[in-house]
Amino acid sequence: MEVDITQTHLWQGQTVDLAVKRASRSDNSQPGFVWLGGFRSDMLGGKAQTMVEEAQRMGAASLRFDYSGHGLSGGAFRDGTISRWVDESCAVFRRQTEGPQVLIGSSMGAWIALRLCLELMHSDEAHRICGMILIAPAADFTAVLMEPTFTPQQRQDLESKGYVEEESAYSDEPNIITKSLIDDGRSNLVLGEPLKLGCPVHILQGMQDPDVPYTHALQLVGSLAQDDVVMTLIKDGDHRLSRDNDLELLARTMRDILRTATQ
Repeated sequence: MEVDITQTHLWQGQTVDLAVKRASRSDNSQPGFVWLGGFRSDMLGGKAQTMVEEAQRMGAASLRFDYSGHGLSGGAFRDGTISRWVDESCAVFRRQTEGPQVLIGSSMGAWIALRLCLELMHSDEAHRICGMILIAPAADFTAVLMEPTFTPQQRQDLESKGYVEEESAYSDEPNIITKSLIDDGRSNLVLGEPLKLGCPVHILQGMQDPDVPYTHALQLVGSLAQDDVVMTLIKDGDHRLSRDNDLELLARTMRDILRTATQ
């Protein structure tokens, strides 16, 4: 049964309440699953719900939460950065899970998952991650996918106003892209050098994704040359990958990676 939790988190002298949903496991031999959502998304979407339901069917625990400025959590979206959201993810992960876990990161959440895994490795907690599922992984998106598209006027606005507004394909409200998000993103890049996560990685990527080209996901595969990586390309798949057949693929991938992780 899933329970709601409010976790208070301290970041640079300010506290924020993070909304968390956690379900316990019925099979103590199973690793848990942790959902890491995308940019301006929340934990109540179809993919996150699929994770919860499939984990329950397998007897595994599940955890999902909203970053500050997202969904049910407190804080302002404009105050968010990759470093802040990674720090929140580490805090929730450490406090709300136990034993090995499979990270499921969607879009920006895949970048967060990679950074979270690296943070745990640096603190000798690599054993806590036994697998990763990355959906339309937007690793380094602020520097690689976003910054190069800025017009001269947007670059000027970033410097003078501290932010730019961009039309969103998923909301009536524009995306607010702050200078602090862009600057901080450069200090969190993961694609510049080989990565060794030490766990199996499954990538699900739509070939009709207008936001994260499948060639970007292939670059991530190249960076993970030392890990066991399986990449599934969905020929007609978009960025969300939230159709019924996409959700069925996610559930099947969860079963597959659990078999690999527990061998």
